[in-house]
Amino acid sequence: MHTRILAAIRKIPRGKVSTYGAIATAAGYPGAARQVVGTLHRSFDLPWQRVLGAGGEIKLRGDSAIEQRLRLESEGVTFRGRRVDMKKHEFKFARPKTTAKRKNKQARPLSDKRRATNH
Repeated sequence: MHTRILAAIRKIPRGKVSTYGAIATAAGYPGAARQVVGTLHRSFDLPWQRVLGAGGEIKLRGDSAIEQRLRLESEGVTFRGRRVDMKKHEFKFARPKTTAKRKNKQARPLSDKRRATNH
């Protein structure tokens, strides 16, 4: 999981941003935004400034938030108030390749023999 999240983060080009949730989905783990946060905390040499909260909001606080904004602005990312202009700068990941689709198992009627023993 960690490796796939790292790979997704590294795909975000300069001047583009993505959200924790979009990265989790791109890595194949929809709903695992918190794991993306954990990966960012444990790793180094990542473009961490390009990862934002939903809607383009910087989720860091204090000096880290100021640093993130300055780094993004130096890459040419524009803001609308306190949020990144996502229409302009959101990086769209290619759809992840899905594994073989699961077939819905329909309930099979019990055979006459099994029906007799279940009653």
